[in-house]
Amino acid sequence: MVYYYTMCWKCGKDTGFSGQVGRSETCPVCGFDLRSCRNCRHYSPGGYHDCAERMEDAPSDKERANFCDFFSLRRDFSAGGGASDEQARRDAARAAFNSLFS
Repeated sequence: MVYYYTMCWKCGKDTGFSGQVGRSETCPVCGFDLRSCRNCRHYSPGGYHDCAERMEDAPSDKERANFCDFFSLRRDFSAGGGASDEQARRDAARAAFNSLFS
């Protein structure tokens, strides 16, 4: 049996949620909003409105709770990561891009 973690984007810890996430739900570990763009499986930094779904009016604050109809809680295979892991990926991508011009 494979257990899919539902991770918080901020702390990278298992949220314990598996179904629908209400707008007022917060991470039991760090207290940040769970129903936010950053915690959605459609979140795609650099994409149109930073989302894989096409929408007219995207939420402006990607880290706060919103009423997006496309929201689906992100699932991951590991419990590590979180914001620091995402920052490390961004830094590595930026370094690789900058190395093209040096």
